[in-house]
Amino acid sequence: MNSLHLLLLLLLSLILLTSPSHGFRNSTASLNDSPVYLWPLPKEFSYGDRTVTIDPDLALRLEGPGGNSTVLKEAFERYKDLIFKTWARSVRRWSQAYDVSELTVFVSSDNETLQLGVDESYTLYVGGEGRLSILGGASIEANTIYGAMRGLETFSQLCIFNYETKTVEVYNAPWYVQDEPRFAFRGLLLDTSRHYLPVSVIKQVIDSMSYAKMNVLHWHIIDEQSFPLEVPSYPDLWKGSYTKWERYTVEDAYEVVDFAKKRGIKIMAEIDVPGHAESWGAGYPNLWPSRNCTEPLDVAKNFTFEVISGILTDMRKFFPFGLFHLGGDEVNTDCWYSTPHVKQWLQEHNMTTKDAYQYFVLRAQEIAIALGWIPVNWEETFNTFKENLNPQTVIHNWLGPGVCPKAVAKGFRCIVSNQGVWYLDHLDIPWEDFYNSEPLDGINSTLQQELVLGGEVCMWGETADTSDVLQTIWPRAAAAAERLWSPLDATSAGNLNSTVLSRLHYFRCLLNHRGVAAAPVANRYARRPPIGPGSCFAQ
Repeated sequence: MNSLHLLLLLLLSLILLTSPSHGFRNSTASLNDSPVYLWPLPKEFSYGDRTVTIDPDLALRLEGPGGNSTVLKEAFERYKDLIFKTWARSVRRWSQAYDVSELTVFVSSDNETLQLGVDESYTLYVGGEGRLSILGGASIEANTIYGAMRGLETFSQLCIFNYETKTVEVYNAPWYVQDEPRFAFRGLLLDTSRHYLPVSVIKQVIDSMSYAKMNVLHWHIIDEQSFPLEVPSYPDLWKGSYTKWERYTVEDAYEVVDFAKKRGIKIMAEIDVPGHAESWGAGYPNLWPSRNCTEPLDVAKNFTFEVISGILTDMRKFFPFGLFHLGGDEVNTDCWYSTPHVKQWLQEHNMTTKDAYQYFVLRAQEIAIALGWIPVNWEETFNTFKENLNPQTVIHNWLGPGVCPKAVAKGFRCIVSNQGVWYLDHLDIPWEDFYNSEPLDGINSTLQQELVLGGEVCMWGETADTSDVLQTIWPRAAAAAERLWSPLDATSAGNLNSTVLSRLHYFRCLLNHRGVAAAPVANRYARRPPIGPGSCFAQ
């Protein structure tokens, strides 16, 4: 055990033993009358009654095996830019003694691999030179750089600019936070097929996700409307894009993945087969069963699976995350049986169209698994042929409640995205419904609960493009983000208007200050502008 860890443990013991009458309050993620405006709410924290100042020339001291991380150094500089106004250093008061001039970050591991279940826990202390301050200044301890990043986000939310003194301050210090996520998968689906989103906008979404400690961007790149991705093995596929200016190159994909990794966010890509694939035929018409049957893809031709194999082989080079989404939803197989050569193939193989749907999904899974991916499929695959699905399959719920309990009872892992409460394109779903949706509802077995990886809010793009995507995502996605990060007892107790609403207002304003176009919290319909003048903290 390192010396920093020992000091942090000793400090925690002192804080927990200190009476509230001496200025400290302890909490296991509770909010009763507390000045806690953190989002998502940490697992455990305590705070005092002092105000400490933060030096605009705040220095970083990295320690431990992960202390040479360039990624973490870059993250620290990003957060300094968020915390301090651009002119802060030029007006630094050299005669003033700041309480916190250095942030010490200790990282136990130099392994920067980013996969499902990576350790995101951290411990944060912000004290300054207080009566009980052992360490002085501020410190973060984490097992990985990704936990340290989550600690930097919490630290940044504690830092408040004082417009009267023109200094950054932390109120109610000393703070001691021990935190870790409740679920390993905290996702957001982004649809770039229905409307193309420039890489710069995708990066804005990724940045905003990191502020809410979300960690998986489900990139729904391709659908029936457009195929915007470059596939070197089959270069005509992106002829299915809306225009030649609305495309993603291989280099774009690498850039997005790298940008996301530097924020502790994984990219789960998706190709949705065999349905939702009409755009594929713009470049390769032989993928269509016929000109009158343009989806599902042609199940009778080996060429179809050769193309799928080529796409996945190419994508594996720039999407390193262990999960890959193969879709499988909303497959209407009627035109397979009305297409002569497909009908003949079905008869020769003694298959119904339902059998052929299963055959297609399982064959696509085999290709993905051979490339080292774990397949994720929408819930229709489970509902239709659960007995034959590969046991590695992760079932992705969307149609409504009740599927994940059935899936985990059969030993499958599951991701929750119930459209009735977690679809962002449903503008009439209020933030309260996003917040109250519990991924483990109906699952009482501890072993089965562990098979629920987490959840994902979905930003389908039929009515969202660059002009409105961010205000459609935020702030409602933040409600689900806290549900997926914070302890169950913290997100289930009390009246939301008294325990949560003020913090959500505050977080929405924080997003606005950081340049994220988050819509007002209290809108009856999402993404609409304010109905009149007023404070960001009250709308």
